[in-house]
Amino acid sequence: MTSAHAAPATSSATQTGSSDLVQASVLLYSDDITTRDAVRAAVGRRPARDVEVTRWLECATAFAVTEALDAGGWDVVVLDGEAAKNGGLGLCRELKNEIYDCPPILVLTGRPQDGWLAAWSLADDAVPHPLDPIKVAEAVAALARARANR
Repeated sequence: MTSAHAAPATSSATQTGSSDLVQASVLLYSDDITTRDAVRAAVGRRPARDVEVTRWLECATAFAVTEALDAGGWDVVVLDGEAAKNGGLGLCRELKNEIYDCPPILVLTGRPQDGWLAAWSLADDAVPHPLDPIKVAEAVAALARARANR
């Protein structure tokens, strides 16, 4: 089950023109629609002055995530560590070990003390529940910048 929210699509994070605007596509995984809505609301179209999200893909299953990443074109991945059946932490570790040049991954952990799980999962960044919209937006913006500067 996936849901796409598209603006003019770009295939990878790019810096445009003299303003150095980073355009990024974000893949979001959670089995909980309220979590997906909270992340999308926190990040919005412009998580930072220099970062613009041009495309979203919401996935409710781990299979949909792997299928989308196999197709390519994603700059930032956000995985819910609290997702049922396939948690985002285990999925993150699997993706980091199996995908060459895997996009940067932000995991949403269950609580602040779960930072060690995020480290184990090989995530590039982590934000704990309850989600702080500012931290989520800052994390996505930082990961998009890192991807664009590769």
